[in-house]
Amino acid sequence: MNSMTIAVDVAKSVFEVAVSEHPGQVRERHRLSRGRFSRFLAEHPPATVVMEACGSAHHWAREAQSRGHRVVLVPPHAARPYVLRNQTDRTDAKGLLEAFRNDDLRPVPVKSETQQALAGLHRLRSTWVATRTARLNTLRGILREFGVVIPTGAHHVVPHVRALLEDLDAGVPGLLRVALGEAIREVGELEERIRAIERQLATAAEPALLSRRLRTVPGIGGRGCNRREAKPIIRVAIKGLELDWLTTRHARPRLDRGVQIRG
Repeated sequence: MNSMTIAVDVAKSVFEVAVSEHPGQVRERHRLSRGRFSRFLAEHPPATVVMEACGSAHHWAREAQSRGHRVVLVPPHAARPYVLRNQTDRTDAKGLLEAFRNDDLRPVPVKSETQQALAGLHRLRSTWVATRTARLNTLRGILREFGVVIPTGAHHVVPHVRALLEDLDAGVPGLLRVALGEAIREVGELEERIRAIERQLATAAEPALLSRRLRTVPGIGGRGCNRREAKPIIRVAIKGLELDWLTTRHARPRLDRGVQIRG
């Protein structure tokens, strides 16, 4: 591995590349399409490739590693202070070179395809849960206008609405009945999707060494967890995210991913 550093401002279609051999000096710059950037990685001698840990960065990091390069993913908050002028692709790439020179930089670990797939499952589940909650709240709000108050708790909504639709004297206007029926069918479909994805996550959690270690943590596995079905989901969520402080000896906890460390 030589001392050459390649900073890449990752984008959807055009990549800004800055190549440096000496600290603080940019030897050459390139603006490359996705296909040309892939060829650039394949043809360039092994070097240190520096990218910001943003969308699609892990994919390109894995490709660069497969081409023999060393990859450093810079957290966005660590790269931002080094962009000295107006934010452009060129200044972003130069900022990455400067951030890489910081000895206190803590790179983001490159995610495997499996980790990203698990994270994707969690994103889909979160989206469907939010959609279900929105539909249930809409049903509550609509029926409240007709004097119908549904008890607290998401599990009360669908049975209550179904009972109202079956009772022709419940005071629900006929104009609304078909649409309300469609809404509760949609909620049922969302719940089936959520259950299916939870089964996938539970299956994925079982063979993982990290998941077995997390079972010993109160509130995640073993005692102290009131929702048994939530435990494998929490374990595999932590496995899929970049929570490297659980597995890296000298890593520093990150508090910007929904996990709070106290004490």
